[in-house]
Amino acid sequence: MTPSTAPGLVARARATYQLLVAELAKFGTVGAVVFVLDTVLYNVLVFGVPGLAEGPMAGSPLWAKAVATSVATVCSWVGNRWWTFRHRRSEPVAHEFALFVVLNAVGLLIAVGCLGVSRYVLGLDSQLADNVSGNGIGLVLGTTFRFWAYRTFVFRGALPGEETGQGVFARGR
Repeated sequence: MTPSTAPGLVARARATYQLLVAELAKFGTVGAVVFVLDTVLYNVLVFGVPGLAEGPMAGSPLWAKAVATSVATVCSWVGNRWWTFRHRRSEPVAHEFALFVVLNAVGLLIAVGCLGVSRYVLGLDSQLADNVSGNGIGLVLGTTFRFWAYRTFVFRGALPGEETGQGVFARGR
């Protein structure tokens, strides 16, 4: 590496880091909103509204998690498409949404797997245990997978300036 390329390399690394931090912050914000939606919907479906009868899906906690996560997935796609990764969109909307849904299904399987292990392997069926396993452990593992998958497969379009060689990841500048 020559002295003339070092400043360009440092500037690109700094810009890459700043972009990653910005994407993580936006992804986290969308995720926090969707987490609340998913958690509240799951709890209402399984445990009902406090002071009223049990939830309509009290006997089907795994299906309730699937329903809650499906609703949250649509909201997550809208937030991530139009805010978090708006600079990376390149695929047609239907293709992008299909990929998003498939990768969210994998994230859902991670959360449901954690909930299933807690309920049916460990025998923990309280509201607290469900929320720790499905909405805690499952959420952390699923979210880590989703962030990587969205950046890698769904919102993988060229960043502004890349086509002209002026962007964050331009080579040799």
